[in-house]
Amino acid sequence: MFETIVLPVLYGFAVFILGMKLMEMALHRIAGPRLSGLLERSTDTPLRGLAVGTVTTAFLQSSTAVTVISIGLVNAGLLTFPRTLGIVLGTNIGTCLTTELIGLNLGRLAMPLLAASLGLWLFTALACEARLLPLTRADRPMPEWLRLLRGASVVLAGFAMLIGGITIMQSIGPAVQASGLFSWFLERAAESLLWGVAAGMTLTAIVHSSAAVIGMTMGLAAIGALPPALGIAIVLGSNVGTCFTALLASVGGSRAGQLVAWSHVLLNVGGAALFLPFTGELAAVSGWMAAGPAGQIARAQTIFNIASSLLALPLCYLPALRRLTVR
Repeated sequence: MFETIVLPVLYGFAVFILGMKLMEMALHRIAGPRLSGLLERSTDTPLRGLAVGTVTTAFLQSSTAVTVISIGLVNAGLLTFPRTLGIVLGTNIGTCLTTELIGLNLGRLAMPLLAASLGLWLFTALACEARLLPLTRADRPMPEWLRLLRGASVVLAGFAMLIGGITIMQSIGPAVQASGLFSWFLERAAESLLWGVAAGMTLTAIVHSSAAVIGMTMGLAAIGALPPALGIAIVLGSNVGTCFTALLASVGGSRAGQLVAWSHVLLNVGGAALFLPFTGELAAVSGWMAAGPAGQIARAQTIFNIASSLLALPLCYLPALRRLTVR
C-alpha cells in the first residue's frame, strides 16, 4: 500500500504544489504591483468586484491567494468589508479554470511544456546574465519584455509540474480501487453522499488545495472507480474545505478581515448545502455537457461555483451590508 498509494500521492502532491506555487509566484511578480491597486479601484460595486475577483483568481490560479490579499487589504484599512463581497464571489468562479484545465487530460504534455519553459528561461539568461546575445547592454537593467518572458517561462514550468503532479496522483487509481478501505468508503457513500462531502472537506483542509483533491477525484472517476455523483459530492466538500485556509489567514487580524473569511465560509457552506440534494440533477446536466467522467466532474464544479456566486450576488446589494463598516 505504501509503494502503490502513499508514495505516489506524496510525490505527485509535492510536484503539484510546487508547480502551483511557481505559477502563483511568477504571476504575482508580474501582476503583483498592480493587483492591490486594481482591487482597491475596481470594487466599488459587488458586480465589478465579482468580475475582478474572477479575473485575478483565474490569472493567479489561486483563490486562496486573492482571498488572503483581500483580507490583508482590509486589515490594513485599504479596503472595506463591503467591497470584498464581490471579490469573494469572484474567487469561486475564477478557481474553476484550474479544474477545467485538469479535465482536458493534458498529462502527456507535461514534459514538452517543461522543456519549452527551460528553453525560454535559458534564452533570457543568455541574453541578460551571460550577455551572449546582443539584446541587452551591461549598463542597463533587463528590458521589460525579457522580464515578462522570463516570468512566462516560470509560469509554463509551474503549469507543466501541475499537470505532471496530477498525472502521478491519478496513477494510484487501480491500487485505490483494489483496497478494502476504498470499498468500505464506497459502501458508506452509497447510503449517503454526505460521506463524499466529508471526505472532500477533510482532505482539502489537510492539503490546502482543492484542485489537488478534485484532480485525484477526476482520475478515479475516469477509470470507473468512483461514481460521478459521489465525485461531485467530494467536489462540494472540497469547496467547503478551502475555507480553512482563509480562516487561518484571518486569525489575529481585524474584525473586518475576519468577516471577509467568514463570508467565504458562508458562501461555500451555503452553496454545498443548497446543491447537495440536487447532486443527481447536477451530475445529469454536467454529463450532458462533458465527454467523460473526469470532464463531468470539472463541469459540475464550474456550474456549482458560478450558480452559487450568482445566487449570492443580489445579497451583496442589501443596504445593511453596503453600509456596514467595521474595523
